[in-house]
Amino acid sequence: MKGDTWFQHLLKQADASFGGWDFSYIADTGRMATEPLPWSYAVQAMREMKRSKAMLDMGTGGGEFLSRLAPLPLYTAATEAYPPNVEVARRRLEPLGVVVQQIENDYELPFFDSEFDLVINRHEAYAVSELKRILQPGGRFITQQVGGLHLADLNELLWAGSGPYTHWDLAHAAAELAEAGFRILEQQEAFPYQRFYDVGALVYYLKAIPWQVPDFTIEAYEAALYELHQLIEQKGYIEVRMHRFFLKSER
Repeated sequence: MKGDTWFQHLLKQADASFGGWDFSYIADTGRMATEPLPWSYAVQAMREMKRSKAMLDMGTGGGEFLSRLAPLPLYTAATEAYPPNVEVARRRLEPLGVVVQQIENDYELPFFDSEFDLVINRHEAYAVSELKRILQPGGRFITQQVGGLHLADLNELLWAGSGPYTHWDLAHAAAELAEAGFRILEQQEAFPYQRFYDVGALVYYLKAIPWQVPDFTIEAYEAALYELHQLIEQKGYIEVRMHRFFLKSER
């Protein structure tokens, strides 16, 4: 393991800087690949944006995705909870007229009652009660969520425990919204594959999403990583399953 210079080289490459929510370092170079989803969150959001005058993007990351949806509604706001992303988002979005708010609590958003006619949410936590408060009657909520079984097989391969959100799936989220009085308009769920073509790409990915394996460090997981490295060398990649679901609802 220590004498495997290729393995050590790949681990060293995983130290590349990560900013915003941009995986191009491993995705654009073909070191990671993802199966397409059976829906397009972007198309769904753009369709609703055409009729929106006041929109909120929850969990904008570094603003990469939202900036690509321009032109945006006349009034557009965005939230972000992860401190390193906030300034990245402000630099990218404020020139587009977007108000970027840093938040700490999903149950206390810095917005007025009924402030928005559209709320979009891609892979971000939310509180249904607060969502209902800030949406106008007839306003719509569109979300693509990471389900609780996301990369569960990767955790097994790393000898890591499962996460605390295994209950989080389409049925649970839809029931929660319906109970709060939302009307479910569309819903889909999928388990697409994700492939990693070298162990360095995998480590880079895990370091960017620390909630997947909360205690992850190269040193703590080096033995498991080396086994995965050997599997990749034999097969060319490892394949694990993602978990995604989509909901469109109306208040």
